[in-house]
Amino acid sequence: MKFMKLGSREDTFYTAEAVRSVSSEVSSDLIIQVKGSRYLLHKFPLLSKCLRLQQQCSESPESSQCQEIQLLDFPGGIEAFETCAKFCYGITITLSAFNIVSVRCAAEYLQMTEDVEKGNLIYKLEVFLNSCILHGWKDSIVTLQSTKSFPLWSEDLGITSRCIDAIASRVLTHPSKVNLSQSYSRGGRDDISCNGTERQRQRQTPAPKGWWAEDISELGVDLYWRTMIAIKSGGKIPSNLIGKALQIYAHQWLPNMSKDGYINKPNPDSDSVGEMTSKHRLLLESVVSLLPMEKGAVSCSFLLKLLKAANILGASSHSKLELARRVGIQLEEARVSDLLIPSMSYTNDTLYDVDIVMTILEQFMLQGQTPPTSPPRAKEGFERKRSRSAETVDLEFQESRRSSSASHSSKLKVAKLVDGYLQEIARDVNLPLSKVISLAEAIPDFARLDHDNLYRAIDIYLKAHPELSKSERKWLCRILDCKKLSMEACMHAAQNELLPLRVVVQVLFFEQVRAATAGGQVTELPNNVKAVITMEDKDPSRPPAPLSTAAGPAEDQWSVQGLKSPNSKLSTLRMKLAEEDNKMGGNVVHQDGIGRTSRLKAFCSLPTRPKKMFSKFWSINRSTNEKQ
Repeated sequence: MKFMKLGSREDTFYTAEAVRSVSSEVSSDLIIQVKGSRYLLHKFPLLSKCLRLQQQCSESPESSQCQEIQLLDFPGGIEAFETCAKFCYGITITLSAFNIVSVRCAAEYLQMTEDVEKGNLIYKLEVFLNSCILHGWKDSIVTLQSTKSFPLWSEDLGITSRCIDAIASRVLTHPSKVNLSQSYSRGGRDDISCNGTERQRQRQTPAPKGWWAEDISELGVDLYWRTMIAIKSGGKIPSNLIGKALQIYAHQWLPNMSKDGYINKPNPDSDSVGEMTSKHRLLLESVVSLLPMEKGAVSCSFLLKLLKAANILGASSHSKLELARRVGIQLEEARVSDLLIPSMSYTNDTLYDVDIVMTILEQFMLQGQTPPTSPPRAKEGFERKRSRSAETVDLEFQESRRSSSASHSSKLKVAKLVDGYLQEIARDVNLPLSKVISLAEAIPDFARLDHDNLYRAIDIYLKAHPELSKSERKWLCRILDCKKLSMEACMHAAQNELLPLRVVVQVLFFEQVRAATAGGQVTELPNNVKAVITMEDKDPSRPPAPLSTAAGPAEDQWSVQGLKSPNSKLSTLRMKLAEEDNKMGGNVVHQDGIGRTSRLKAFCSLPTRPKKMFSKFWSINRSTNEKQ
């Protein structure tokens, strides 16, 4: 740390009966009150250097003994005033980055300028600040931190802006040109604390990339934001280093945010909960505004942690939307646990914020597409009113999104991610059916190579919501493609009493098809089976059947224990269909003229040996081809 000493006399200030005085043969003739403290001083040394004291003494009437002056709004307090007073008496004072701001503000208040006396305190302070303080890395940071105690004075005197420019210029300097002993302050490595050997070793050590991130993380949010803006405007720092610095700063100033993004209760000795929440909210929104536009500048996990914190802290809708958009362009990097964002809305009772995840998914699917010319429809819970500067950032984001189209492999990863997310949120008893279907249908068909995970999510949702009607269960199962189920999933679905009858029929049939194709090849489903499945799908007049009271599998894992042999599955199906037939009374006739009983009998008459059944289809197809 750099320092400067002025004056040569010994310190003769002393305290007697709560009054500060100076040892002198001449009696005091000036009383100055500063922040409740009284000083018995002399006019001659003070008035010769302080123009403000001259003016106040000339305006106030003189008493018989001494004159009294009150400095009510003095900046810097009694320490800064005493330093200025000692300079007037020629007493030795020490100036450094820790007190130069307060002394500079006090000297400006007292008007210790060159017009009063050559070589006055303001001139000496400015020379020391510009030639030493602003040329040192840690000195600049400490000085900038001290300006927060005198924000208005520091702004008017240009100290804040000069410190920020000095820090930014040092960061933008190539690492090979930076003296590590003067810049990298981690571990307390300072010039004055190092011997010659240590200092030489540090000069030979190259500064690591991002060496500045931890140092400037000590700044308050306002000063940090301005410093990062100055660094980013230089255009020389890679976006990933900017993102790393923001991540370091967020963890530095959100110490009570756990790794899962939840805000713990504040300590009893700290500020009130409302004040802490307001501070954290301001910090989070400032970090969001500084996020680089480039994809991959920050990790998807960090973005989602910020989004969780934004929900808990009640951040602005604009900040949450910006985070959702940035997560969307790198959603394939996320994990299921990252997407479990707690819902803090009072309008619904769901455990997790499914709407924000849906917004993230929409942003992911929009990659590579041209944005619409008309303004987008406002989403619930998000504001669309943007400032002009925000609109500029929005255009830059749209451009970056078009240039980074989601690859096929990314969509496959996101499909698995969404299915895993559906399995987690399906346990929520308050989760509406419409949101489950919307999330599942947001994934294109080609992105799901199999539907096992989707079936598992449906099964979990059906168990957690036994009150669903038959039509609702049928609506939910429409998103399931039975042809993409594995053998294990088919065996589980065949005995799942929560599934609609139509799904069980399809599962058993495609399982028979799979068994038949083991010895041959079936290119297309038989027309009569297609017709029966289609009629089951389009049956609008069938009343909903009551749910079975039998409980499904107790465990979430699919178990094949106790499953019946394939030959007995058709008998199970016949019993299910017969039970359904008895409930319907056997007299329901549909618009197409085919009765419910005849259709069920058609299924019940399926042969127990599938290979013989499909051999008939093959022979028919073969004879047809020969005729052609």
